[in-house]
Amino acid sequence: MSRSVSTLTVAPTGITGELVRVEAHRAGGLPSFQVVGLPDMALRESKQRVRAAIASAGLAWAEQRYTVNLSPADVPKSGSGYDLAIAVAILATQQDRPLDMMDARVHIGELGLDGSVRPVRGILPMIAAARDHGIREVVVPRACVAEAKLVGGVAVIGVDDVADLAGLYDIPDAVHAPRAQVLTSPARNAPEPRRLDLADVQGQVHAKLGLEVAAAGGHHVFFLGEPGTGKTMLAERLPTILPDLDDDDAIAATSIHSVAGTLGSVDALMRRPPWVAPHHSATMAAIVGGGSGIASPGAISMAHAGVLFLDEAPEFAPSVLDALRQPLETGTIHLHRAHAQTSYPARFQLVMAANPCPCGAATGSGRCVCTPYRKLRYLQRLSGPLMDRIDITCLVDRPGAAELTATTRPESSAIVADRVAAARDRARHRWRDHAWSTNARCPGDYFRSCDLLAAGERRLIHAILAEGRLSLRGIHRLLRVALTLADLAGSARIEAAHLSSAYTLRTTENRDECA
Repeated sequence: MSRSVSTLTVAPTGITGELVRVEAHRAGGLPSFQVVGLPDMALRESKQRVRAAIASAGLAWAEQRYTVNLSPADVPKSGSGYDLAIAVAILATQQDRPLDMMDARVHIGELGLDGSVRPVRGILPMIAAARDHGIREVVVPRACVAEAKLVGGVAVIGVDDVADLAGLYDIPDAVHAPRAQVLTSPARNAPEPRRLDLADVQGQVHAKLGLEVAAAGGHHVFFLGEPGTGKTMLAERLPTILPDLDDDDAIAATSIHSVAGTLGSVDALMRRPPWVAPHHSATMAAIVGGGSGIASPGAISMAHAGVLFLDEAPEFAPSVLDALRQPLETGTIHLHRAHAQTSYPARFQLVMAANPCPCGAATGSGRCVCTPYRKLRYLQRLSGPLMDRIDITCLVDRPGAAELTATTRPESSAIVADRVAAARDRARHRWRDHAWSTNARCPGDYFRSCDLLAAGERRLIHAILAEGRLSLRGIHRLLRVALTLADLAGSARIEAAHLSSAYTLRTTENRDECA
């Protein structure tokens, strides 16, 4: 006697997903177990996991011919998250009655050989995709319940093992698998991590201004200076003055980290901007995303709505650096593979830091041993088109003795964050009827028709453009920085002083004269 049943799961594609119907068929013949519908190797191996898990739960396994189809069959499927759906479908074929609600619920989870249901990556975006397809109930590993409940409008059912799953559908004879005892050493109180604060940085008034303007407008920053001048300290403190993420950015950032497996156990969305700082030896796939089948998110997507810091930027491969150019403009990365295409959001603030030469002593100490050719070639690893997308460039000098020994404590991150929040509120009010909310994302052609520039300021722009030091894209970025300076000053329009300060932050040339 043959029997066919079906249930539902989700095939993840980036931070979205497609509903998959898991069809199971049991028939007479030589015992076998086949999974069809473009499964990858991890999914093909689910046959062994499912069979062992069902046996560990004490449930019957009739020696017959089982075929599991994953529909739509032309969509590639990957990962171990299909195990739970396959298991419940197989169990349903062995019952004489239909299992209530089985065909209307989504099941997601990996099975252990002992019958346990283990967490998988990407629960948050998969549950969101199920909700968008009209699903109202989902069954997930109990360890993933808190993350799944971040998606509203869906009832979440957590299960520990196959016996729990059998109890949910009133399948008799299931027994809970014994859990191995794990011996642990007595817990010790971990030291409280030190909170970063902008007040830790002595001096560097110009660089701190650049950091504040970057936070207020969402601008990209480049710090250039000798080793030990505080470039990394400044970059690490940028997240401390950024505002919390709004709902859309929080959901997107949490979904990306869930897919990447770096989220851990959570009961709330990520509200603080993420900080990602890859090593300069990182590959192209590590930075932009990659992998076989459905590509995994890279560092630029992990930094979405937050900060991507590239320390020792000229040491990165030039091809890796140039791969950032398109995401910097569009805020999205499209990853194409032979059988799958994936898109991830990648709207991040780029902060780069570099020494002025390979030995690092080219800016005033008099100890540089590099030839002019080595100096030129070192910074030329940062291509012109990439640097043209950087809004703020700050020369970070060695602080003087007076700055290092000053008894007055510099401004804290909390004070600067208040000014940043006020400036962002002004920008948000200005752009309330547009598709962007920060000055850094304002299209350059907007400045041609707006009334933010008076006639005198327009003549100053024409003079800068005539000098040929900035491209047209550079002029647009100069105007965006000037607009952020106006927001910080509480001014409704860009004034000549804002343009002068913006030019100072745009280039390290003639910094003292422009200040």
